[in-house]
Amino acid sequence: MLSINRSSLYYRPVGIDDYTLMLMHELDKQYTETPFYGVLKMTEHLRSQGHQVNPKRVRRLLRQMGLEAVYPKPRLSHGNSEHKIYPYLLRNLQIERCNQVWSTDITYIRMKHGFVYLMAIIDWHSRYVLNWALSTTMDADFCIAALNETLSSSQCEIFNTGQGSQFTTNRFTGPLLEKGIRVSMDGRGRALDNIFVERLWRSVKYEKVYLNDFQTRRAMLPHEIPGLLSP
Repeated sequence: MLSINRSSLYYRPVGIDDYTLMLMHELDKQYTETPFYGVLKMTEHLRSQGHQVNPKRVRRLLRQMGLEAVYPKPRLSHGNSEHKIYPYLLRNLQIERCNQVWSTDITYIRMKHGFVYLMAIIDWHSRYVLNWALSTTMDADFCIAALNETLSSSQCEIFNTGQGSQFTTNRFTGPLLEKGIRVSMDGRGRALDNIFVERLWRSVKYEKVYLNDFQTRRAMLPHEIPGLLSP
C-alpha cells in the first residue's frame, strides 16, 4: 500500500570493518607523504605491504576519504551548473596583514575505530586557525556552519577554497559575497595553491593523529589536546 520495498524495512547500516579502516589509514598516511600518488601507485604501495587489493577498491576508498592525486588534469566534465567556479586570486599576491586572506580545506582524520573529516579556516598572514569543525560525513553543512560562525566576529578581503562541492555551493559562497568578500578557488589538482592549509594538515597528522589512536571525536578536541590547531 505504501509502495515501500519490504527489504528496506529490515535494512541496518553496516559499519566499516577493521581491515578496511586499516587500509584507509595506510592510504591517508601515504597520501600525506606523497600527495601525487594516483590510484595505481597507491594500489602498488598497498600490495608491497602484502595487501591483496585491486585498483577498483583503492579508488573507492580514496573517494570515500576525499583524497585526489595532485597533478594538472584535463577538464573532462562539467560540475553542477548551480555551483560557480571562481578564479584563483592569490598568485603573486603580497600577503601583508591579518584578515587579508583566509583559506579553508577538508582532510580525513583517522581514529582507532573509525574516521572523521576536519575542516579548518586559517589566516594566511598569521597562520592562525580561526575556526574548525569535525563531521562524520563530507556534506557541506558543517563547513557552512563554521564559516558563518567565523564571519559573525570578523571578515577578510579574500577567501580561498578548493573546488569541492562543499565550497562551490551557493550556500557557502553566498555569505562571503554578501559581505563583499572576494572568492578565490584553487586550480584543479593544485594543492600548492592552498599551501598553508596543506602544511597545517601535515602538522596535525604527524604531530598528533599518527602518534595517538584517538578513540572518539571528543578526544580530538583542541582543549583536551593543546596545540592541535594552534597557530
